[in-house]
Amino acid sequence: MSVLLVEDRGPVRLLTMNRPEKRNALDTALTRALLEALCAADADDAVGCVVLTGAGPAFCAGADLAEFKTLTPENREAVEARAELTMQLHAAFPKLSKPVVTAVNGPAMGGGAGLALAGDLALMAETATLGYPEVRHGIVAAIVMANLVRQVGRKAAFELVALGEPIGASRAAALGLVNRVVPPADLVREAIALAERLAAMSRPAMAETKRLFHEVADLALAEALARGREANKRMRAFRSRGSGT
Repeated sequence: MSVLLVEDRGPVRLLTMNRPEKRNALDTALTRALLEALCAADADDAVGCVVLTGAGPAFCAGADLAEFKTLTPENREAVEARAELTMQLHAAFPKLSKPVVTAVNGPAMGGGAGLALAGDLALMAETATLGYPEVRHGIVAAIVMANLVRQVGRKAAFELVALGEPIGASRAAALGLVNRVVPPADLVREAIALAERLAAMSRPAMAETKRLFHEVADLALAEALARGREANKRMRAFRSRGSGT
């Protein structure tokens, strides 16, 4: 059985992590499958938006601890390869031209919390939880920390990674980590409905909106305004060509 289920719902591509017996823990196979599926969706003209969720009661438990035990200092090449693959996966989300909606159906821990936040929009089931428990296992929420710090204020981000305590959906929404909290039975349906609205937008405008959004997020105001000016000129030129004027 595939570790990642891929289903098209009109212009929406639904990706479902499919290791329910492992709470959709991220091993190398699932991580690579996610990266390849995201890139494939971005290259497919029929896809306008991606929804990511998990099979079974969990969204994603984070790194697969069984595989993690083999990543020791003696296996340096394996450690480096796994870290590189994880970094590529998280770096892919902002680079995609199409938006990604995450539907957090259950616990999202560690790397799973990182995936939940990696989407452009996030919906979370009322019963779901989110957390970064790495420090409790003597490790660090390393790669996923960069995006977390960008999503919330420093004090809240440090509390999450330093205490390693999970938070509920209402707290996640209050911190701005997710956009909406919905009943579990409605989660995927509402995520797909939201994705359909995103997919209905002008593809060039959506792609430029997403590109500029992630670009200016880390720039000083003057530079961000300058990038916005250039995007404004590009899109005006595009509209003129498209209208034949």
